Amino acid sequence: MSTALLTDHYELTMVDAARASGRAERNTVFEVFSRQLPGGKRYGVVAGTARLIEAIQQFRFHQNELEFLARESIVSDDTLEWLSHYRFRGTIRGYREGEIYVPGSPILQVRGTFAEAVLLETLILSILNYDSAIASAASRMVQAAGSRDLIEMGARRAHERAAVAAARAAYLAGFSATSNLAAGELYGIPTRGTAAHSFTLAHDSEEEAFAAQIRTMGSSTTLLIDTFDMVKGVERAIAVGGKNLGAVRIDSGDLPVVVSQVRAHLDQLGATATKIVVTNDLNEHTIAGLRGAPVDVFGVGTSVVTGSGHPAAGLVYKLVARADDDGSWVPVAKKSSDKAHHAGAKSAFRVLHAGVATGDALVVGEGAPPEGARPLSHDLMVEGEVSDSALQPELLSRARAHHRDAIAELPDTAFSLSPGDPSFSAFVRGES
Repeated sequence: MSTALLTDHYELTMVDAARASGRAERNTVFEVFSRQLPGGKRYGVVAGTARLIEAIQQFRFHQNELEFLARESIVSDDTLEWLSHYRFRGTIRGYREGEIYVPGSPILQVRGTFAEAVLLETLILSILNYDSAIASAASRMVQAAGSRDLIEMGARRAHERAAVAAARAAYLAGFSATSNLAAGELYGIPTRGTAAHSFTLAHDSEEEAFAAQIRTMGSSTTLLIDTFDMVKGVERAIAVGGKNLGAVRIDSGDLPVVVSQVRAHLDQLGATATKIVVTNDLNEHTIAGLRGAPVDVFGVGTSVVTGSGHPAAGLVYKLVARADDDGSWVPVAKKSSDKAHHAGAKSAFRVLHAGVATGDALVVGEGAPPEGARPLSHDLMVEGEVSDSALQPELLSRARAHHRDAIAELPDTAFSLSPGDPSFSAFVRGES
């Protein structure tokens, strides 16, 4: 399936006009970065890169796309012919998925002619903005939960395709499972599910509903105990499922109080190994508020698929360098007072002190990085060819592992849930 029309009208008209001016084939460098982290977050998480590389490979103008552009008179006939042969033949470097970023970090760098690189702006931003926003929110929830499992359960609160991307981003950031079967099939993410209140209400009694679920799923299943009276729900769950019942789920009430009461009741009934799963509009703050409660698993829906109220990471795609007529490179930058950025193509390095991140050094041109700094930018595509097996299934598990390593480098201040400044800053070395 072509991704070529997952873009904005002006991407194509810019190409059309640049071809007319003779500047379309100028070599350029674009960079993706954020000016600030939304919601006062202390760090961001890169996600969506593998999805993006796949989408770029599918960015082709086939007959249907070309007929639409011609019918709507969006570009000239000459540019239509050029688009019919389009494929990205440039080079893309970027941060690994799961990497930490702060404002100014060039998480993706695209090198190619102006025409071929500018066409990708909307596609790049739509994928990276959403996936990185979800991963950034999910990572905060994982840190708030400590060693306890989290299940992503937000499919009904997002566009059906966005829900799959959200499940992937949340798993990358440390969630242990998703309720989304499409994400499970596509990315190999473990899937989990329990039952809804409607299942209980469809039966003549709570006991009958519990017994049906146990007969079908076995005693390791999770029973939803708050359809009617929670105390009686606990008693009925253990009466039907036995002391080795897998778990009970709580979806309402004053959770810190209710969870403690349910735990005490389970223990009193001898079900000391039965776990407690908590849902009910959780976010990183409510999860942190339950840190001292005997919760075993958190199920998070709306908050994770909306990026905790910030479903876009605020990433931008800006031209930072172009070739002059003689072939030399010219650093360029927007100069607006509130939207300025550093000119010049940059390589990024994480500066560490005693294993703790203290800053990102952005080296312009051929400048030398700080001694001992960790390189952040890696080849993703070279001259149009994928260089890092971006479509291999194990890539997600590698990104998940890399995120754990990157998180381990953060200073303690990064894990504060109150709005504040980023945990460290990016700074430019060299010419600008």
